[in-house]
Amino acid sequence: MNDASWQPDCNFGPRVMDSQRTIRRRVSVEGIGLHTGEPVRLTLSPAASDTGILFRAADGTLIPANTEHVVNSHFATTLGAFGVRVRTVEHLMAAAHGLGIDNLLVDVSGGELPAMDGSASGFVEMLEQAGRVSLAVPRQALAIDAAIRVEEGDRFIQVVPSDTFRISYTLDHDHPVIGLQVASVEITETAFVDELAPARTYGFLRDVGAMRRNGLARGGSLDNAVVVGKRSVLNDNLRFPDEFVRHKILDLVGDLFLLGRPLVGHVVARNAGHALNYRLLVAIQEATAAGRRRALRRTATELAPGAATGTLESAYPAIPRVAAL
Repeated sequence: MNDASWQPDCNFGPRVMDSQRTIRRRVSVEGIGLHTGEPVRLTLSPAASDTGILFRAADGTLIPANTEHVVNSHFATTLGAFGVRVRTVEHLMAAAHGLGIDNLLVDVSGGELPAMDGSASGFVEMLEQAGRVSLAVPRQALAIDAAIRVEEGDRFIQVVPSDTFRISYTLDHDHPVIGLQVASVEITETAFVDELAPARTYGFLRDVGAMRRNGLARGGSLDNAVVVGKRSVLNDNLRFPDEFVRHKILDLVGDLFLLGRPLVGHVVARNAGHALNYRLLVAIQEATAAGRRRALRRTATELAPGAATGTLESAYPAIPRVAAL
């Protein structure tokens, strides 16, 4: 890893990896939505190369899982198109990202994915049951060559260059059950399945009433979430002593896959959430587009008759910052 070698020219180029993958056979599961509390059936089917993760709502509306189709990032990541929404996609997206599944058709009978047990383990089991197939098209990762940061108050998330995909996360909460939790994980398939996927979503008992009045957590229970009381969790136990920060990393793995391809970079975050994650995605896409435009201008300059040698821009800030909204 070489996180310190930040390059002044933001050249966000694709990196060719192994072949794209999809699943071998169709699999389904039924459950209830964490926030809606409504029954839902989820079916995963194989998809062709370069499809990406494609959701299909009950009325047939197709919703690509990408940054452009994020319509809400309050408490969960919601995708939408033509007025149709699919809610709480991050745990399935994390499982696909962690297992290297690039292409999926995801049929959802309701407005939200099933909560399963509040973690990504159930989705991992579905994908493993379905099997994996390599496709005759290479994966192209998004390699970060210059640092990008978004922040809001003392909360921030940034990505810096690295030879691998790593997430380092600081969760600093004033509740005594959570406190200060710090974790850094290189996201390999084994690390994801063993160390991140089992970590469950969590919420506070004091917030349940208000959340339900606002249409949230209506399907939440001790079976699909860690519920934090005044001095302890109401569940029998935690799966990890630092399960809270591990779940934050899990959510981030899922949100980052909305870039549409694997990320190669080191993501560093403090008290971020879905909304700040989304702002980082937008900033990465803007930097990528800007890098492409610079490359095109540079190429045009070099090809122009009598063009002088040298770059079009001499310097760029090491860490582009995005002001708080």
